[in-house]
Amino acid sequence: MITVRTVDLPEVTLAYRESGRADGPPLVLLHALGERASDWDVVLPDLAPGHHVYALDLRGHGDSGRAGTYSLEAMRDDVLAFLDALGLDRVDLVGHSMGGAVAQLLAQAAPQRIGRLVLEEIPALYPRPAGAVPEDPDQDVHFDWAMVRAVKAQLDSPDPAWREGLARITAPTLAVAGGAASTVPQERIAELTRRIPDCRLVTVEAGHLVHGARPAEFVAVVAPFLAL
Repeated sequence: MITVRTVDLPEVTLAYRESGRADGPPLVLLHALGERASDWDVVLPDLAPGHHVYALDLRGHGDSGRAGTYSLEAMRDDVLAFLDALGLDRVDLVGHSMGGAVAQLLAQAAPQRIGRLVLEEIPALYPRPAGAVPEDPDQDVHFDWAMVRAVKAQLDSPDPAWREGLARITAPTLAVAGGAASTVPQERIAELTRRIPDCRLVTVEAGHLVHGARPAEFVAVVAPFLAL
């Protein structure tokens, strides 16, 4: 059963979906840009049947609050504040795309808080050509366009320290790549794997949306890793 809750943090209210074993080790799931916590439902409960799972709506997404400022660092700090608010000293962490970027930053800043780390379709971050973002979109969406503009600008021109900081990650890490159909340069995911001290790479030929497009295959590689 999935229970939807909220928690008031110093800068924003976060919504999250809680499921799994009440006495299981905690697992936190972080979604991609423009997605929300329910994006993970397709792989629950098979992803981590022994865990107590928390899937977050990151700031500016889903039912979480809209904030005055947006950045990957702010999202990282929100997740740390979430762990503190719920009394979660150490968690396993899974992040997809933007959520994987947030997860990397968290694992760099507070390595003692992360048991196992799964990074789905997030590379070692380098500058990339900037794409257009609508200035005044009229479609009804479940995210804040101001957040999209701010975060996309960071992903297009990332801080080089984020890449260098991968060496500070101490958690056993699994990098999941989407293969030839992905829009993410696969050689950059391979580089991320080399830069993180204890990291292995698995490719699922699914494109960028690995857990959504190939949920059974995603579970087959991630579930055993989380169960170790």
